[in-house]
Amino acid sequence: MKREISIKEIKGIRIGQAENTEAGTGCTVFLSEEGMAAGLDVRGGGPASRESELMDPLAAAQVIHGIVLAGGSAFGLNAADGVMEYLRERKIGFEVGPSLKVPLVCQSDLFDLTVGDSHVWPDKTMGYEACVNSERGGNYRDGNYGTGCGATVGKFAGMDFCMKSGIGSYALQIGELQVGAVVAVNALGDIYDWKTGQKIAGLLTEDKKAFRSTEDLMYASTKVVENKFTGNTTIGVILTNGKFHKASLCKIAGMAHDGYARSIRPVHTSADGDSIYAVSLGQISADQDLVGTLAAEVMSEAVIRAVENAESAYGFPGLRTGEKKNY
Repeated sequence: MKREISIKEIKGIRIGQAENTEAGTGCTVFLSEEGMAAGLDVRGGGPASRESELMDPLAAAQVIHGIVLAGGSAFGLNAADGVMEYLRERKIGFEVGPSLKVPLVCQSDLFDLTVGDSHVWPDKTMGYEACVNSERGGNYRDGNYGTGCGATVGKFAGMDFCMKSGIGSYALQIGELQVGAVVAVNALGDIYDWKTGQKIAGLLTEDKKAFRSTEDLMYASTKVVENKFTGNTTIGVILTNGKFHKASLCKIAGMAHDGYARSIRPVHTSADGDSIYAVSLGQISADQDLVGTLAAEVMSEAVIRAVENAESAYGFPGLRTGEKKNY
């Protein structure tokens, strides 16, 4: 039987978060001192990323040491420098000489520059701070923290009618096998409860007292939209103690995108950079398709947790502070 567990019960990884609440941006780091096998699947049309090619099964490196999810779009990619400095100081990385190790750190960013201060984004200092915060059990929390600090959803009609989102997590265990997801939800589209089909967050009506359907608004005209609003991208990580190599993890990450599709509509658009990493943290023998199926389920639920735990901020309503009853 499967049972829910905390994302913190999955061992072999440390999660730390840092944010600039005033500026509306932040980052979340995932660290493995021993190194973790990792895969990546990118489905959105506008990713901001760093070292993505390390996840290619043909790439030489078999493990990486860190993953960064951050705000700031391409500007925020510098946060990984702080993670690399933190790991280098602790002599963690790929050995390239008698006294030199190079940490392998990958990063994906979402666009939150229109939420708070458009001139502030995650940097080297914030990346390092998140690493420090990963110590002693870490400081991970769902909601307006880390990468979720400036996340919003339902932006097809612009920022005036969107809602506050955040970062969310969910994990399941079957026997010894554990599979979990952490996701920062910053989608162009609307968010649905995948179990009931009910819309729970997204595009608001002009009086902001009810929902509009992003899909219906799109369907209202067949004209080509030359410049869609691009302040989007949902980015996440699947964690499992199952033992897998990069090729299998890339497939598991791909299956986890079904979780996005269940809970976000529309999804994987040209205005999103939707990306999912999958990492192996243990030695449990498990079927790839079983873990991929679980990955889709935990990702679906993590998306819901991200919006349910989001508090109103920067003028955008969030579900955690009671606005859900208005819809």
